[in-house]
Amino acid sequence: MLCQAELSDAIRCACRFDVLAMKPGNVSIHAPGHGMTAADFLASAAVIAPLLAQPRRHLGDAILAAVTASFDIARCNTNLGIVLLAAPIARAAMLRRPGEGLRARLDVVLDELSLHDSSRVFAAIRYASPGGLGTAEDQDVAAEPTCALKEVMALAAERDRIAYQYANGFEDIFDFGVPLLRTYRARTDSITWAVVGLYLALLARYPDTHVIRQHGTKEAEVLRRSAQTLECAFKACENPTALTADLNKFDRELKRRKVNPGTSADLTVASVLALLLLHT
Repeated sequence: MLCQAELSDAIRCACRFDVLAMKPGNVSIHAPGHGMTAADFLASAAVIAPLLAQPRRHLGDAILAAVTASFDIARCNTNLGIVLLAAPIARAAMLRRPGEGLRARLDVVLDELSLHDSSRVFAAIRYASPGGLGTAEDQDVAAEPTCALKEVMALAAERDRIAYQYANGFEDIFDFGVPLLRTYRARTDSITWAVVGLYLALLARYPDTHVIRQHGTKEAEVLRRSAQTLECAFKACENPTALTADLNKFDRELKRRKVNPGTSADLTVASVLALLLLHT
């Protein structure tokens, strides 16, 4: 089991790759966007990492503390989705359950989520105030929840890919994200380029639910088809640096249209974190 400092370092490392990699439409060290810079994301990572690595009785308390600290330092929502995904993974890494792997421990974490966790997560979402949130007929975040967090997430799973992870044992992370990261890291000898490859694959695989909320299903589907072209090029090229110009062009185009595939980025970061922690 990792010590608290090692877990905090792993969270910061995963968040660092989020801005080191050229992920079209997202903020990176290569290009700011959407009124944010890489420095904002790194500052947020620095404050959430130790908070998510602290052992707490309730996961929701850790999520609320991290989201509040992140928003207060960046003055905007840089990483609500990352916190929602990283928090249960980090909690699983802290569990003392000899003989059980990270994914099995994560199942325990998800099954133990409570109504208190729902209340704290709703408060965190309201504090971060993500764009395009809208309303829900049942368990709307503007009101107080009446169900445990896993049940709440199951109700939102069809319209939110982060909620889907809670309801389905982080399926996209462990069955798709981590294996693809390993494949691309072995092929490119670079975790940064592996991150780019996974991000493109996620964009091509699912309509980004953050984009759907902000711009609608049609825009999300246009994005997915465009990403499929780049993903095919990534899989076919021997040296991914040859795609730098195409990635930059796609990045400029998305930012011009104010399209930020935030859910795909969040799933990418969570996959990197899981990869880093899987030896525990």
